Amino acid sequence: MYQLLDIELAKLGKSLESVLGVINLYRLVGYCLLILAFFDLVDVVYPLNFMNPVWEFQTMGSLVERVAIPLVALLLVFSGKLENRLAWEFPVLGILSRLTLLVSLLYILLLPLGVSNTIRLYNNNLEQFHKEYNQQLSQAKHAENQISQATPTELKNMLERQGRSLDNKKPEEVKSQMLSGITQAKQQIKAQAEEKKSSANLRLFKSSVKWNLGALISAFLFMAMWRGTNWTRQDE
Repeated sequence: MYQLLDIELAKLGKSLESVLGVINLYRLVGYCLLILAFFDLVDVVYPLNFMNPVWEFQTMGSLVERVAIPLVALLLVFSGKLENRLAWEFPVLGILSRLTLLVSLLYILLLPLGVSNTIRLYNNNLEQFHKEYNQQLSQAKHAENQISQATPTELKNMLERQGRSLDNKKPEEVKSQMLSGITQAKQQIKAQAEEKKSSANLRLFKSSVKWNLGALISAFLFMAMWRGTNWTRQDE
């Protein structure tokens, strides 16, 4: 009976060694992922360009879309709690635990920044679209005025510069056709401008909703990780 108990204890010991070996591998992978995540963070935020709504908005999106790597890395690092830890890990774990609270607060602060930049980019887009539309419309109106006021000779010269001719048509008939084409062009310019504006605004709002919700979820997960790793902060 004692021999059977010794055998079972030996098996249990081997199983524990195997589990600890896997946990140590998890921790190693976690530390490496944290280092890679730090390099990625530097690449995302550098060079700094604060007060630029495009940079701030895109940086927010990059931070949200890359959040999975540090979360998984921390989960791997904290696995196994304090079992079989090296001496240098104990202070590092406490620092990482406190950093999760700081990162959680930073993601919460991204929310008003994301909403503010969405509004700023929306207004900037409208201004840019109106500027481009008015510029194209002004060019069309200028051409329309030129054709309307052109004499038969000027109309003929105008067509020749374009590599065209009257083709035995009356100047007034050709002028009417050209004005009709410009009217259609103006309608097309307006339709294209509206489509471009709607498409850009839709992309902006989709990204805004995705990244703001992502920042909120990220903040919750980091906060949960901070609360779940209180065992690393025994001095508190």
